[in-house]
Amino acid sequence: MRIVRFTTGSEPSYGVVTGEVDEFGQPADDSVIVAIAGDPLYVGISLLDQEHRLSDVKLLAPVLPRSKVVGIGRNYAAHAAELGNDLPAEPLMFLKPNTSVIGPDDPIYYPRQTQDLHYEGELAVVIGRICRDVPPEQATDVIHGYTIANDVTARDLQRSDGQFTRAKGFDSFCPLGPWIETDLDPQHFSDGVRLQTHLNGEVVQDGSTADMIFDIPALIAHVSSVMTLLPGDVILTGTPEGVGPMEVGDEVEISIAGLGTLTNKVATR
Repeated sequence: MRIVRFTTGSEPSYGVVTGEVDEFGQPADDSVIVAIAGDPLYVGISLLDQEHRLSDVKLLAPVLPRSKVVGIGRNYAAHAAELGNDLPAEPLMFLKPNTSVIGPDDPIYYPRQTQDLHYEGELAVVIGRICRDVPPEQATDVIHGYTIANDVTARDLQRSDGQFTRAKGFDSFCPLGPWIETDLDPQHFSDGVRLQTHLNGEVVQDGSTADMIFDIPALIAHVSSVMTLLPGDVILTGTPEGVGPMEVGDEVEISIAGLGTLTNKVATR
């Protein structure tokens, strides 16, 4: 089930996207959104007698984390190597503020404080209920679904600060979307799910979630051993190799098999 958060020009609403999809899970523009009552994280799925063409609405970030976005660094060996970093002995966590979240087609603003702004395509996990100390074998019980993320990073600030808060915390540094897929389970695919990032139409990242150092159950277990996770919290699971700079005017498209494509352009702040 593909759950979207959208607007037709008034208050944001939630809905379910229906129709056929392509190999990456992207539906056609003439697909239909069936509206649902309230936030499905809290009231479940209750369909309304309201329909909208997908092409007639503006999609918003499918979830607005009320608490936090938890990032995982260096979770792909090749990515750690391309930046000259050692592999972590346990998941490397950092936080992005919920004010960094934007939706599909929203601009990524290039801050004046950086000269080296990077894209990082990632699979994102959306938590479905309050949980703490989740055993890996029970991790799927607390997952609401999956979406696509761009863990935008000011690489020069990351190097100069020696930690990640400023480099990854600017407004617009966490695009999410285009929807939440509740039926996808990357753990069921021995080859993982494919992730591609295009910069101005050129493939710059082409990886698989099978290459994660720490898999999704291990990440949920580790994060929840430190902090309580709340409904709507998002865990970014790391990025494959191929990260690189973006400039004002660039368009970044991140596609994950079964999840569709998240597109954002870089703009002057």
